[in-house]
Amino acid sequence: MPLHWFTPPVYVETERPGERYAVTNIERAAEFLLLWRKHCPGDEWHRAVQACMAAIKGQGSVDEARETFGTAARACGRSVTEPV
Repeated sequence: MPLHWFTPPVYVETERPGERYAVTNIERAAEFLLLWRKHCPGDEWHRAVQACMAAIKGQGSVDEARETFGTAARACGRSVTEPV
């Protein structure tokens, strides 16, 4: 299955303190969303999951999925504004 790439990347904190990751595709964004499920079950998280799944299935926009993922990252307290 081909990856659904996007740019610019969305920078997020990982589970390791101080470690950051540049998310550049929808599949990796979906993996991070699954990791955040218990800590961030809000509307932003649900919208991002739906948008990522739609993009993976070819039924949604990669740009919309990237945007909703970034919103969910901020809502979950995982967003990082600057790369390391």
